[in-house]
Amino acid sequence: MRVGLLFIIACLFANPGHSQYYLRGIVKDENGQPVYHAKIFLSSKGTVPFYTGSSGAFGIPLSKPTDSVTFMADGFETFKTLADARKYTEYTIKFSSANSQLARHKLYSLLPAYSEDFSGNYNQQGETYTNLVENDFAAAERYPETGFALNINRASYSNIRRFLTNDMVVPRDAVRIEEMLNYFEFSENKNPRADTFSCSTQLTQAPWNYNNRLLFLQLQAPYINVEAAPAANLVFLIDVSGSMDHPNKLPLLKEAFKMLVNNLRDKDTVAVVVYGGFVGTYMQPISCRYKDSINQRIEQLVASGETPGSAAINTAYALAERMYNKAANNRIILATDGDFNVGQTTEKELENIIVQHRQSGIYLTCLGVGMGNYKDSKLEVLSKKGNGNFAYIDNIYEAEKVLIAEFAKTMYTVANNAYVNVYFNPYYVKSYRLIGYDNKKELLENNAGELEGGEVGSGHSITAVFEIVPVNEINDSIMLNNPEVNIAQLQLHYTLPQNGTSISKHFPVVNNYKPFSNASRNFRFAASVIMFGGLLKQSEIWQNYNWDDVIKTAAAAVSPGDHSQAEFLSLVEKAKTIYEPYKKKKKK
Repeated sequence: MRVGLLFIIACLFANPGHSQYYLRGIVKDENGQPVYHAKIFLSSKGTVPFYTGSSGAFGIPLSKPTDSVTFMADGFETFKTLADARKYTEYTIKFSSANSQLARHKLYSLLPAYSEDFSGNYNQQGETYTNLVENDFAAAERYPETGFALNINRASYSNIRRFLTNDMVVPRDAVRIEEMLNYFEFSENKNPRADTFSCSTQLTQAPWNYNNRLLFLQLQAPYINVEAAPAANLVFLIDVSGSMDHPNKLPLLKEAFKMLVNNLRDKDTVAVVVYGGFVGTYMQPISCRYKDSINQRIEQLVASGETPGSAAINTAYALAERMYNKAANNRIILATDGDFNVGQTTEKELENIIVQHRQSGIYLTCLGVGMGNYKDSKLEVLSKKGNGNFAYIDNIYEAEKVLIAEFAKTMYTVANNAYVNVYFNPYYVKSYRLIGYDNKKELLENNAGELEGGEVGSGHSITAVFEIVPVNEINDSIMLNNPEVNIAQLQLHYTLPQNGTSISKHFPVVNNYKPFSNASRNFRFAASVIMFGGLLKQSEIWQNYNWDDVIKTAAAAVSPGDHSQAEFLSLVEKAKTIYEPYKKKKKK
């Protein structure tokens, strides 16, 4: 029976069986240094990975004395061997023989079907964006399992706002729907837990096709009390090259960093590395009790010279490693337009540099600014490979949102390498597609098949959405709204930043169907954000509605007094005036 497969898979995760042995060991590199966050696969455990802790050590329960084990880590060759749980073992893994292998290519989502309608790398006025391929529908009977990495970035939305505010068409690859959803707070849980993730789901109609369903998955990250949080050791890596000499670049960033400094505590520490005419430490580490002195130094920054970004990144990491405190929040904040033009400048070269520092325990936040020569594709790569996050700052209000209002989300990580597996019940689900989380075209061509886990900040709410085609178009069981029936199972995987402990949490996805008109404002507004992103992408997948439909859906869902949602509605109305004439012009 088809439904049996789903529950057998779920049971395998939920009931690992009685353990009689405990596999213990440590993973080191060829220099004898421990390898943090190395991925461990055991033959008896299937595809669920385990991870080494901050000291390179691990412990895994087993039901038999020996097992086949595989070790994988960025920058290292894959190592397979037979492990013996009856003794403590030191495992040595070798560095990759070629520098090009430092960064293993990983996907953002695992779906077997992709739209063939994709766009090329946008290069108007020198801006660049990663080539993306949209997820298409996959048959649940053949592919009941899928997965995606948790993405907390929200750069895409503010970048879209910048284009529309300037009466410009948005590059298709600049539209990342999952980041547009991240920009808004949809969670109805106003009191997130301090100890673990929580999950809520909602099944409703797709407003662009009432025969289909939208499945909303909302994951709420645990919350850290910032006042009681560990001290922050921050290195500001600021681009002061000639390309930053514009009001919406360096002057904007100076105001943003001064706001951040004023919000830091006396126990926090800040240092500044700059790159432009030269690369170097502009301000040595200093306690944030001296806020006026720090802000005075930031205010004195002037833009000039070339952009040796690769050398600057290495300098910042070297300083951050000297400042490193295991008990602190160690983070580099890179602020730039991404226009690296000296040294190692390609996305591939920058990726290899970042991966060399991935094991350091230092996080990377990227703040993108400017227009015309903005390199979104480079900053996206740096943040993903640098255990970090990415935001685009188009005005001082966005800077305040990212660095002040959402300080804990941006600065304090509560989960590393976080990803989700979803197992659909083919008895109820005919096919499904994950909205957003599009993959790089080059990775699909190279047949890469490993998820790129994401880092999640304190209290962050992540909304992921699937469009579902029910069995027999409209399945009576779904229409009857039977909460006893699980239409899917969700498995969340992540590791704790403090010690690398692997955590897996299981959440049932119950059938709580509601017609779209009865869904909450939050879910209806989220649907309008998806529709907006779909029209901006201009792909064949999004052809069943128009701008007026988006405006109508959004207007009915905007929460009174919510400035961000009201601004969104204005942006949609603005986009209509830009895109409708543009579409007519293209047809001619």
